[in-house]
Amino acid sequence: ALGNLGVAWAALGEVRKAIEYYEQNLTIARETGDRRGEGSVLGNLGAAWTDLGEVRKAIEYNEQHLTIARETGARRGEGNALGNLGVAWSALGEVRKAIGYYEQHLTIAREIGDRHGEGAALGNLGNTWIALGDGHKAIEYFEQHLTIAREIGDRQGEGIALFSSAISLKGLGQIAEAATFAQAALEIFTEIESPRAETVRKWLEAS
Repeated sequence: ALGNLGVAWAALGEVRKAIEYYEQNLTIARETGDRRGEGSVLGNLGAAWTDLGEVRKAIEYNEQHLTIARETGARRGEGNALGNLGVAWSALGEVRKAIGYYEQHLTIAREIGDRHGEGAALGNLGNTWIALGDGHKAIEYFEQHLTIAREIGDRQGEGIALFSSAISLKGLGQIAEAATFAQAALEIFTEIESPRAETVRKWLEAS
C-alpha cells in the first residue's frame, strides 16, 4: 500500500513525498525479507531521484535494484534497472555507456516478450544516436519503436516515436517530412491530454 501511495504521489509530481513512502516501503521489505519487493522499491527510488536531477544518487539505487533483480531472477526488473541506468548515464553525458545498458535492456525485453520495454529501449537507443549526431541511425530505432507502439496500442509511445523522428528528420534537413511527423505526434498528445502536446506545438511554431 505504501508503495502504491508513493507511485500515486510521483504521478502527481510530488516526488519528495513519493520518496518518503518508498523509503518506508523499503524498510518493510528489508525487515520481512521480501527481496523482490525490495528490488522494486529501489527501482522506484532510482526513478524518483532521477526526476529530481540527483542522477548519481539514482545510479546507486538502480545498481542495487539490478543486483537484486539478478539474484532473484526477476528478468523484467533486471531489464527495467538496466534501462534506468542507461537514462541516468545519458543524463551525465556518458552516452556510449548508456548505449551498453540500453542494448542489454533491449535483449532482455525481447527474450521475455516485454513489448513495452522493447519499445522503450529502442526509443532510448534512438535518443542516444541523436546525441552522437547520427540522425539516420536514430531514425532506424524510432521506426522500430513506432511499429511496436502501434502494435500494442501504446498511444503515448507512438507520439514519442513520431516526435523523436521529427527531430531527427529536421536535423537531416528533411523539413517538410519532419513537420508531418510532428503534426501526427501533436494530434496523439492532444487526444490523450499529454503535456507533451505543448512542447510539440512550440516546436512546430519555431520550425
